[in-house]
Amino acid sequence: MGSKFLFAAAALLAASPAAAAVSVIGNTAARTCYEAAGARTAQGKDIIRMCDEALRQEGLSHEDRVATLVNRGILKARAGDVDAAIVDYDDALSRDPDQAEAYLNKGFALLKLSEAGDEARPMFDTALAKKTRRPELAYYGRGVANELSGEVRAAYRDYREASRIDPHWRQPKLELARFRVN
Repeated sequence: MGSKFLFAAAALLAASPAAAAVSVIGNTAARTCYEAAGARTAQGKDIIRMCDEALRQEGLSHEDRVATLVNRGILKARAGDVDAAIVDYDDALSRDPDQAEAYLNKGFALLKLSEAGDEARPMFDTALAKKTRRPELAYYGRGVANELSGEVRAAYRDYREASRIDPHWRQPKLELARFRVN
């Protein structure tokens, strides 16, 4: 595996952060935070402050508080504050260890921090085991982690599964095109 792949993986993760936002019901600041996290576009610091406000002042249910932590983590990661995003994911997981989307998003955040996939891979495994709503992202992320760790066959299988789950998603197909299967 060469530096070409590492550069491509880093560019992909920086340019199009995967996010599995967690829904919040109602017309509140927490709902706005959820919608911004799900939009998959760059957001300003104002929207993160809206998430902060929701966590501080709203009478959120336990589930909505956990969801808002995950969603704020997504927005922080998009803004380039990956360490703070991981803190939010860990806070969400301390409150609900079954929150699959927190594991999924933490896996991508860990990939952004390091070229080693060994830390990220268990996050994707757990997200899948806990039935993430975005399994194609988990397989894709695990594929990146596997490839970074030198597990090329496992990476190929994960990219193929991501492509099977979402046949319209272009990125797994691009990754698969780099492989030669004998």
